[in-house]
Amino acid sequence: MAIIAYTDGSSLGNPGPGGFGVVLIETEMKVKKEFSRGFRLTTNNRMELLAVISALEKLKKPKSEITIYTDSRYVCDAVDKKWLFGWEKKSFKGKKNEDLWRRFLIAYRRHIVHFQWVKGHAGNLLNERADELAVAAANASELEIDQGFENQEKETNTGLF
Repeated sequence: MAIIAYTDGSSLGNPGPGGFGVVLIETEMKVKKEFSRGFRLTTNNRMELLAVISALEKLKKPKSEITIYTDSRYVCDAVDKKWLFGWEKKSFKGKKNEDLWRRFLIAYRRHIVHFQWVKGHAGNLLNERADELAVAAANASELEIDQGFENQEKETNTGLF
């Protein structure tokens, strides 16, 4: 059974309102699902990563094999170039988005994951659809709170100097 996910994140300002979109396809049974979520204050990198996490968390069967198509070098390179595993060994010291990277690792290790980088806004229909979902989610009237980002921002801005 082949599973494919096209993922994308969007941020209207960085930080700003943001969202992610996912197109999830099970090719043998020709099942296609789309989903997205929007947040009131976040960053593009967080949304790119959360899109991938959400795709992986939707898979019900452990050890599912999935190919994730993303236009995010941030996500693709962190895994493919093994930077993420070095960050983990150093407890993510000095790295942004620790909460999401830890969540990613849990989902990633449950499955057999392959990444394929695609150029964004280059006419790939499913990548464009994931982008449409992400932008629509970021523009939604009711947005969720990205607790990880907003808590991190509070911690950063509570010093005396």
